[in-house]
Amino acid sequence: MNKRIGPALLALLLALWLGRAGAAQSGAEADQAREVFSEIGSMLHDLQEITGFKIKRQVPAQMISRDKVKDFLEQRMKEATSPEEIRVEELTLKKFGLAPPDFDLAKNTIDLLTEQAAAFYDFHRKKLCITDWTPSATREPALVHELGHAIADQNVNLDKFIKQGRKSDDGATARLAVMEGQASWLMAEYLARKMGQSVATAPALLEMMAQSIESGASEFPVFDREPLYLRRTLVFPYSAGIIFQNAVYGRLKQQGFEEVFRHPPVSTQQILHPELYFSGQEPTHPELPKLPADHGYKRIAEGTMGELDHAILIEQFAGKEQSQALASHWRGGGYALLERRSPNRVVLLYAVEWDTRENAARYFKLYRQVLEKKWKHMEMESEDSAAMAGTGDDGHFRVQLSGSIVTSVEGAEASLTGAIN
Repeated sequence: MNKRIGPALLALLLALWLGRAGAAQSGAEADQAREVFSEIGSMLHDLQEITGFKIKRQVPAQMISRDKVKDFLEQRMKEATSPEEIRVEELTLKKFGLAPPDFDLAKNTIDLLTEQAAAFYDFHRKKLCITDWTPSATREPALVHELGHAIADQNVNLDKFIKQGRKSDDGATARLAVMEGQASWLMAEYLARKMGQSVATAPALLEMMAQSIESGASEFPVFDREPLYLRRTLVFPYSAGIIFQNAVYGRLKQQGFEEVFRHPPVSTQQILHPELYFSGQEPTHPELPKLPADHGYKRIAEGTMGELDHAILIEQFAGKEQSQALASHWRGGGYALLERRSPNRVVLLYAVEWDTRENAARYFKLYRQVLEKKWKHMEMESEDSAAMAGTGDDGHFRVQLSGSIVTSVEGAEASLTGAIN
């Protein structure tokens, strides 16, 4: 199972995010908006020339109303994830302190999508939709972005691509960055070529595009109220993905469009640092701490904690400067959630490896701040340079530093944490 926003649900969120809706349009404006569909054929031809992907079939397109978007979202939510999966994802966000105790993931997801929806490519039904309130200024770029998905889907099967990445949630986020980064790059390149330019040879233009993706999101009140983790996770596949795709294009040219699907990055670290993708450096898998057996706990979730996750976690609890200084030294990480229903208790098992002992020691100290700030009450019972233990809002905790690895058990009974190995 996956933590936080699982890959299927995140894919649903991302499918509608980029264009971002504006004010409602009049009927005449909506009729005018439909005229953009007449350009689909020429747009696909241009994208074929840029990517080398073959146009295998035409892409049906339609305008869609707000009510129809809501129906679509509700149906896709049912298809993408179950209520139990959402419950577990929400629990994990809260255990890491990445969402407040009263956070409602399902409701926030629908609210966010309703605000943000502008255009999307449904890769299950192979259809492209543009909302009938999409502002005229964003219709063309939104359509090109979604056609970027459509032409990629005809050549590599996006549905299968996403499903194959679900063994690792950090890896799944990296795959989403491939999809959204490539579509965003194609959108930028398409518009640049109309002006006789290319983002591949104009780094300032590319940087401006990446920054506009990040800054534009703050204009929307629902998005702006979301927890930092959700905001960063949603923006990442676009803002980091477009930079990654440009690096791939710079090295592999047209071949790179297919290569990133055939041999996708395995971590958000490879997206953030394309040189690690080219060198093939993969994450490590530090062993999680273990509770003594036979205590009635069921493992309800497990997954990876990547560089992106740690960058956000550190920024939230220790500031952006600390995050920028330390997150790139991440080497591997994972977690598991154990649950016991009677009496109710949820335990977090967590491990992260850093590139050096010194950086692990830095993180060990920072993680104390995480514990102090994510709980209302924390009492330290013992502490030295390699271990700390005490109680927090949800039970006993024990954090240990061993070489380049930091581990933590949070939410267990004190009698169990004393027997951790």
